[in-house]
Order: sequence, then C-alpha cells, then structure tokens
Amino acid sequence: MPDVRRSLDSADDEEADDEELVRRTAGGDRLAFDEFYRRTSPWLAVRLRRRCADEDVVADVLQETYLAVWRAAGTFAGTVTAGSAVGWVWTIAANRLVDAFRRRARQQQVPPVPMTETTAPAAEDEVMAGRVGQDLEQALLVLPAELRLVLRAMVLDGLSVRETSVLLGVPEGTVKTRARRARMALREALS
Repeated sequence: MPDVRRSLDSADDEEADDEELVRRTAGGDRLAFDEFYRRTSPWLAVRLRRRCADEDVVADVLQETYLAVWRAAGTFAGTVTAGSAVGWVWTIAANRLVDAFRRRARQQQVPPVPMTETTAPAAEDEVMAGRVGQDLEQALLVLPAELRLVLRAMVLDGLSVRETSVLLGVPEGTVKTRARRARMALREALS
C-alpha cells in the first residue's frame, strides 16, 4: 500500500521527468502530482484558451483534466510504451474540452423565442440539417478509435500532422494515412 504522506525531497521532484512524476502519482504521491501540475498546467491553460475563449469552460476543463490525471495515472504508468506524459495530459484535456462543447451545444438546443417577426426556415431545411448531423455522428461512432483520435486532433483541436504525431506517439506518415482513411470512411458512410 503506497504511503500518500511520503515526503519527497524537492530536488528529486525538480530532477524527475514528467513520466516519472506520473508514475509516482499512480502510487499516490501527492507531492509528485503537485509538481506535475505546477509544470504542465500553465502550458495546458494556454493551449485550451487558444481553442476556447470562455474562461469558465477552460477552468472547468483544467479541473476535470487533473482530476482524471490523479485518478488514471496508473493507466499511463502501467503501459510499456506510454509516450509522453504531456501528450497524454493534452489528450485528456482535448477530450474534456470536446465534452464541454457538446454539453454547451445540448444546452443551447432549445431555440430562443424570437422577439420580432422573422421568416421561419423551411421544414425541409430543418429536417436535412438534423439528418446530416445525425448521419455524421453515426459515421464517426463507427470509425475505429485510432481514426477518430486523428480526426479529433487534426479537425477539432486544429493540430498539424507533426503535432498530432507527437500527441499520439505515432509517426507522421501513420497520422497522414489514418487521416486519409478516416476521410474516405466518412465520405462512404455519408454518401
């Protein structure tokens, strides 16, 4: 059973790399988690602000991300080829940000009552817009996970091929291939 109160020398924390801090966090080491947070949270907040101007959403996503890091550090630490801890944290944060956007979209689905007279969109347009959105959502759910991750990184997060490669821990050529396969699968599913 890990000793949560274990005291680490601050010099050990400063010398430890991010992956080591995550491994210690998996063992319940609160000081290692604090050091990992101190190192990564400013960078992560900047990246999130580039994708979302709402400070409340950014703060919520940061909190959810580091809560997930604390709870799931063992999943990162338990993998042999874990990749970079920073990439792992960014993946968690990007997923939490997408979830926040989805929650916001669901909350805003109730259309506001117009205060002035306007012309209503044609019923056919409303049906087609809903159908295309549902079809796209279904097509995305059918994609294999590795293709969805590439799409999420490149399309939703706006990352380049190189950034996606670093984030996912795969070669750039693999990212390009997966992006092409994902586009082809979506095109086929939607046609």
